[in-house]
Amino acid sequence: MLSFAHPSYLWWLLGLIPLIFLFYALLKWKKTVAKSLGDKKLVARLLRYYDARKFKLKFYLVFIALGLGIVAAAGLRYPSDKGSEKSAGIDIIIALDVSKSMLSQDIKPTRLDRAKQLIRSLTANLGSNRVGLEVFAGQAILQMPLTSDIGAVNMFLPNINTDMVPIQGTAVAQALLTAEAALQSPDKKHKAVILMTDGETHDQGTDAAINKLYQSGITVFTVGIGTPKGAPIFDPATGQDKKDKDGNIVISKLNEKELKEIAAKTGGSYVLLNNDQAAIGQITGRIDKMEKKIIVEGKVGNRNFYQYFPLFIAAGLLLLIVDLFITERKPSRI
Repeated sequence: MLSFAHPSYLWWLLGLIPLIFLFYALLKWKKTVAKSLGDKKLVARLLRYYDARKFKLKFYLVFIALGLGIVAAAGLRYPSDKGSEKSAGIDIIIALDVSKSMLSQDIKPTRLDRAKQLIRSLTANLGSNRVGLEVFAGQAILQMPLTSDIGAVNMFLPNINTDMVPIQGTAVAQALLTAEAALQSPDKKHKAVILMTDGETHDQGTDAAINKLYQSGITVFTVGIGTPKGAPIFDPATGQDKKDKDGNIVISKLNEKELKEIAAKTGGSYVLLNNDQAAIGQITGRIDKMEKKIIVEGKVGNRNFYQYFPLFIAAGLLLLIVDLFITERKPSRI
């Protein structure tokens, strides 16, 4: 079946949407300027050789050419053989805590920055597994569904911050349930969650969520971000440490007890993030021992493919060439 060698590039298609709005804003501005010039007959005479339809056509040609270029970069392809060699792996959701407490600096530069560094290094060691990404604070948001293009996770990391989830808190239960929904499949194995958090808040639904993941055959690996001693929560908006209603500096501490319980009850393991390479080794070591399934999508062994990107590039270039020969001027009449 058809697939993309680099499906993450397709996200760039979203970048074309603002161009449409900008173009129609330009058309509206041009009409406003034309009206402001004065008498309608005079304006019509001045613009008698201007063809607005050709102006629109030129934009559409360039717009479609850009879209074709993005699809070409994504590498649309079709298998040319049966592909007897297939990759084996599991489905993994990385759940990252983005609550304000992740701005604490008991591990440098901040808890959130260290967690993002770990994810970047971890994905490079996850091999042929499928990976998805979610962020959570007072609620959980699935940022990227499962994909074999593991490098796509790194595209999201630079934009992850503590302001992207409007509700504050550390809703571990909702984070686990969101991950469980993203890992929905008939089988009761081949699934894991890597939960990265300081685990500071215990919400009442955590035990029920843990049980649901266990029943679904999902193993949870927890990564403790922070230290038991804790540190103040730095507030970038004020440039000061966060204070409670009595004016005391709030100290955020790592809740290792809860994270160890979550891992133990789902057959996973707990890792304290004090050494990135050691943490990666422990997590990937356990994942490597899990039973694998055949990953149907994505890269499959040494399989050969018919590559369609030359067709998209050729079509895009043809449209750009046609655009060069189209002028906005109407042919003059004798």
